[in-house]
Parts: sequence; structure tokens; C-alpha cells
Amino acid sequence: MQILQVEGSLSCTCRIHGLKHVALRVLRDAKGNRVVATDPVGAEPGNWIFVTSGSAARYTAGDFEILTDLAICGIIDNWPDNE
Repeated sequence: MQILQVEGSLSCTCRIHGLKHVALRVLRDAKGNRVVATDPVGAEPGNWIFVTSGSAARYTAGDFEILTDLAICGIIDNWPDNE
């Protein structure tokens, strides 16, 4: 798992059937690198979140037909080391 920050939403007018209608978020790590993850929890820009990757990401989505290898698992409410 990794801790990342939500930068914003990603809109796609055309996507493969395997992504269905899941929300997509652009995430940024501490070095400024960006990745895209599915978002079953409703994270918003500025939220610090943790993600899971690989086949575990499909469990997070709750639907094994969703083709994802990076999914947001939760929104961090309190992170003392980040202050």
C-alpha cells in the first residue's frame, strides 16, 4: 500500500467495458509523480488516501469484473507524521 494525495478527478468519455462507470482519480506522490486509480470511497481533491495495487485492487472495487490494478482503499482522517 502507498499513501498518496488526490489531485483531481479524471473524466473519460470513452472507456473499455471492464472499467464500467467507476470514478477515476488522479493521485500524486511526494515526488510529484502522477497515477490514476479507481475510487470506490468518494475521495476529493486534497484528501490524503491509501491505495492498494495489483489483484488486491479488484477486491477493493467490490466487483471482480472491474479491470483495475490501483484502487483507493480509504481516506486518511488523521496522520500525525504528516504535520
